[in-house]
Amino acid sequence: MSDFLKKARVAEQQMRALFPATPLLRNDHLSAKYDADIWLKREDLSPVRSYKIRGALNAMGKVLAADPSRDVFVCASAGNHAQGVAFVSRHFGVKGVIFMPVTTPQQKIDKTRVFGGDTIEIRLIGDYFDDTLEAAQAYCDEVGGCFLSPFDDLDVIEGQASVAVEMTAQLGRAPDMVVLPVGGGGLSAGVTRYLDEVSPKTEIRYVEPAGGKSLKAALREKHPVKLQKVDSFVDGAAVAQIGAYPFEILAHTDPDRVLDAPEDRICTTILEMLNVEGIVLEPAGALSVDALVDLRGEIVGKTVVCVTSGGNFDFERLPEVKERAQRYAGLKKYFLLRLPQRPGALKEFLNVLGPDDDIARFEYLKKSARNFGSVLLGIETKKPENFEALYARLDDVGFTYQDITDDEVLAEFLI
Repeated sequence: MSDFLKKARVAEQQMRALFPATPLLRNDHLSAKYDADIWLKREDLSPVRSYKIRGALNAMGKVLAADPSRDVFVCASAGNHAQGVAFVSRHFGVKGVIFMPVTTPQQKIDKTRVFGGDTIEIRLIGDYFDDTLEAAQAYCDEVGGCFLSPFDDLDVIEGQASVAVEMTAQLGRAPDMVVLPVGGGGLSAGVTRYLDEVSPKTEIRYVEPAGGKSLKAALREKHPVKLQKVDSFVDGAAVAQIGAYPFEILAHTDPDRVLDAPEDRICTTILEMLNVEGIVLEPAGALSVDALVDLRGEIVGKTVVCVTSGGNFDFERLPEVKERAQRYAGLKKYFLLRLPQRPGALKEFLNVLGPDDDIARFEYLKKSARNFGSVLLGIETKKPENFEALYARLDDVGFTYQDITDDEVLAEFLI
C-alpha cells in the first residue's frame, strides 16, 4: 500500500470527528434517463454543504500535529473554502482569518460566520479575488500565520481523497466510471490518485465549466497556464489556473476525458435536480450530473458515480438560473421589434402570437416625429419549434425584428 493511500485512509477516519460519511445514493431518475446505474456521492450534504471541509480539516490538523502552538490560520475565499476553514477553525479552537471580496453576497458571509463563530474574523477586501488573495497572503506573512490554500496543497489533496475512500467502501465494488467536477483541481487530483491505485480499471471523466477550462488549457500546454478570461457563473469551479500540485497528478490525463459544460446548460440541470429530485445543487455541484448528457453513449448499462460537490446555492440566483435555462432550451427569446407608430399596430402584433406564446417582457417608448418605434420584447413558449412558426407569421405580416437572444453585448446591456 502506497504512502498516499495510507494517508488518505487516515484522513477519512479523521473526518468522523466532525461528520459522518456523506451518502452515496442511487438515483432512479437519472438511472432511467440514461439507461445506466447512476449513483450520487452527495458532498452537498456535508456540514458545510461541500467537500471543502475535508481538505481544510486534513491540512489544519497536520499543521497543528507538527506544531501545536500555531494558532492563526488564514485563507482567501468567497465561498465553500471559507466555510470549510471556518468550521474547522472552530473545531480546533484556533483563530481563522478569512479574507473575502467586498462583492461577496451577504448570505455567504453570514453562513461563514455561523460556521466559525467567535473563532474567526472575516475581512472584506478587494473588488476582485486577486486583490483579496494578495491581501490575505500579505497579512499571513505579517502575523506569521498559516495560509490554507483551497486546492494547491498536498495535504488538501490528501483530504479531498477521502471522498474516494468513502465512495469505494459504500459502493462495495469498483464503479465503471466516476465523473468529477474540476476547478482548481484538489478534489479531482485526490480522487484520481486514490482510484488509480485501488481501482485502476475505473474510468474517470472530468468536467469543467465552458467558461473556465483551466485543466484542458494546462493539458494542451503541458503545464498550468492562466486563462485570460473566466466566466464566473460557476463560481465554485471558475478558476483561471489549475493548481501546480493537482496538475502533477492530472498531467497524464487524456484531454478527451475532460468535458466542458456550457453555463446555460448547467442551469437546466440545476432546475431538473431541484424540481424532479428536490436536490439543491450550486452550479459547480451540478457539473458532474450535467456531463451525463455528453456521456450518454458510453455509460449505458454501466455503474457511474457522479460527485455532487456542493449545494451552497443562493436562491436569489434562481431567477437568473431559470432565465438561462429557458434560453438554453430554446423556450425563451428576446427581440428588438420595429413597430409602426399608428393605432392598431400593437393589436396586429398580438394577433401574430401563437396560443403557447407568452409575453415575458415588453418595453416601448413612443418616439415623436417618427414612423416607427423599437420594442424590447421577451417571449416564452412551451416548445422550441413554436418560434419558427412565430417567425413565419411575423414575416407574413411584414414586421421587422431582430433576435438578440445570443447577442452577448446587447443581451447583457438590455436584458
